[in-house]
Amino acid sequence: MTLTRFLFKPLNQILPLSHLLLHVYSITHLPNRHHYSSLPSHNLETVTKLISIFSNQNPSSPVSTTELASFGSKLTTGIVETVVKSFNNWETALKFFNWASNQTGYRHSCYTYNAMASILSGARQNAAMKTLCLEFINSRCYVSAGGLGFFVRCLGGLGMVSEANEVFDQVKEFGCVPNDYSYNSLLEAISKSGLVELMAVRMDEMRGNGWEPDKYTLTSVLQCYCKAGKFEKALDVFEQMDRGGWVDSYVFTILIVSLTKGGEVDKAIQLINKMDDDFKMSLNERTFYVLIHGFVKGGKVDYALNLLKKMQTLGFVPGISLYAVLIEGLCKSKEFKKALRLYSQMSEMDIHPDVSIVKILVSSSSDENEMMMLLKEAKDHVIMKDDAGDGSFKIQNLDYLDASCFGIVIDGLCQKGELDMALDLFNSMDQIGCKKSLLVYNNLINALCDANKVGKCHELLEEMKAYGFSPSQFTHNAIFGYYCKTGDVSGAINMLHKMRTHGHQPWIKHYTLLVKKLCINRNAAEACSFLTMMREEGFFPDMIAYSAVIDGWLKIGEIDYALKMFRDISANGHCPDVVAYNTIINGLCKGKRISEARDIYDDMLQKSLIPSVVTYNLLIDAYCKNGEVDQAVCFFSMMGEKKRNPNVVTYSTLIDGLCNVGKSDEALLVWNEMVKVCSPNKIAFMALINGLCKCRKPEVGLIYFEEMEGKNMRADTYVYVALVDAYISLSKAPMALYILRKMIQNERLPDALDKNCVVVREVLVKLLDDALTSSEVKTLIENGSVPIHLLETGGT
Repeated sequence: MTLTRFLFKPLNQILPLSHLLLHVYSITHLPNRHHYSSLPSHNLETVTKLISIFSNQNPSSPVSTTELASFGSKLTTGIVETVVKSFNNWETALKFFNWASNQTGYRHSCYTYNAMASILSGARQNAAMKTLCLEFINSRCYVSAGGLGFFVRCLGGLGMVSEANEVFDQVKEFGCVPNDYSYNSLLEAISKSGLVELMAVRMDEMRGNGWEPDKYTLTSVLQCYCKAGKFEKALDVFEQMDRGGWVDSYVFTILIVSLTKGGEVDKAIQLINKMDDDFKMSLNERTFYVLIHGFVKGGKVDYALNLLKKMQTLGFVPGISLYAVLIEGLCKSKEFKKALRLYSQMSEMDIHPDVSIVKILVSSSSDENEMMMLLKEAKDHVIMKDDAGDGSFKIQNLDYLDASCFGIVIDGLCQKGELDMALDLFNSMDQIGCKKSLLVYNNLINALCDANKVGKCHELLEEMKAYGFSPSQFTHNAIFGYYCKTGDVSGAINMLHKMRTHGHQPWIKHYTLLVKKLCINRNAAEACSFLTMMREEGFFPDMIAYSAVIDGWLKIGEIDYALKMFRDISANGHCPDVVAYNTIINGLCKGKRISEARDIYDDMLQKSLIPSVVTYNLLIDAYCKNGEVDQAVCFFSMMGEKKRNPNVVTYSTLIDGLCNVGKSDEALLVWNEMVKVCSPNKIAFMALINGLCKCRKPEVGLIYFEEMEGKNMRADTYVYVALVDAYISLSKAPMALYILRKMIQNERLPDALDKNCVVVREVLVKLLDDALTSSEVKTLIENGSVPIHLLETGGT
């Protein structure tokens, strides 16, 4: 398999060491952008004119051949390199580079390629860099070890790890002998992919060529293990670097940040303490931010607070976002007093909290006085108190009070579920003459709907009109959503009347939810009627809702009703989407009406809809279950024609189907193709193993069974039963006993209601009758390893 088959995610950050090495290489191999003293004077004139010509052109316009006609013969690699590095715009640089490539008598060197690669890497231009990479390989130009390392590092900076590997191998074939810098550049690129096996291969190759790993090598290995989530391995590498005296603050940062993001918060804390106490090193500001967020997420809020103090001790000034995450974390941990102290610290440092922080605190407070204090601090001179003792609010010093201040507290109370208190505060706004807002009404109505208090919502809706507020689309949809959530068709229809009057559209998620609830309760007919009433009100339901009703008909076995509805939708001007097609195809396949499902598939193609992977999976599964594996293989081939990549479900289904008709060799070929493009999951392994056993090849199935175990996947009982039964049928009692012991050890014996009980009982009888296994099986029965329900009546 070629390295180009690997897929990688680009990372935005290059090691600081990389920057250093790139800088050193640039100084020693690439001309400075603004200092051309190394070029002859007649070349300087050429450089100046070329820069002028290309700088004044539109990068996307064709090159003016007339103006440049006289320059092609004057080109040298030094001139091209200098001109390329003089452009601030990557498109201009690439345009000039490509023009130079086409000049008679001129060939790029590895240094001109590196100059262009450096610009494209810095501009994050992956597509252009890929083209340049192919040209670099095809040029077969002389490449020094340093030149190779530089080009590979540029590719790695863009996350183009497969290309970096391929360039490395191709250039070696052309005669370049990589040095430690070349290998370190490649290993750094690989480290960003987390492919530890590939990393190990390249490390062995590096050692085989006489280059011992150094600090830069091990930093890449550490990062690779971190990326792959193999933290124990990463810690081993860290210890190795420590013994070599190669640990620095950057190495600590890689490991600590990775552990934190990986949920290994306690280990990260140990390393921070080690960094501080043993190495006397400090984290940088960016790392503090990352770690504090990570520790809060991991529930270590107190340690996050310690980091905040340490950060302040080092002279860093935390921003409001850091306070926000800490306050939210403390509130979630029910440490409200600490959150308030942190909030007060913000004021002392003249950092003004935003609305979100106030809302977090208000929604977390269980004390009314604390809420009022927060309101007072959030809005100058606002004081609220409960003089009457009846829960109503009295407000004084109102010079600066407005509706937004009330909105903060009311919204916080709604989020806490304190609706009575929120309503009291809301009503207090009238007492002081503070104008209510549409936003406050909407928040209250939405919260009341969530609390199933729709009667109060209608009261507020009428009050809104009295105050001159016109309900918004959000207002109506909040109440409409309540009726849909509760399955109240009549209430939903009444809200549709009001929405039509105001020109508001019902939200798809709400009426689709109602339709699904009706269908779950086997009321597909009522769901159809509801959609019809929607149309009568002037609203045209989305295909998502129609698909839900079609699925509802199918779930109660009414395939003909579902098919009629699907066809009626198309006839009425709607265009079913792929999801709708998949829904009806699924129903027809389950109903063993495969020819009709095929007709629906053909209709998709006629409507210029591209079937999804799900479409093909449904049809492949249906044909396999019907024993028409050749048809399933045809659809598998069609996926490639339609540029639909099979997934692990596709492969597993086809493998199972091939095995069911005795084509185990073809199933293994499909398996080998699958592992090149996607990792097999537990279902895939079990399908293959079970299928091989059906084909009387348990010895091959056992190989994959053990591979599955090596990946920490636990097979279901039926897989063990398939293996043990297959070995017995081939008269291989010792192997059957081996599987039986595994069943017992892994607690995979069938229970009393499992249909596999019969098979296991028969296996036990045959094992007891076999001289090679009889004694051990009797021992297993006597010591209670085989439960009584698996023994023949009357015992043995």
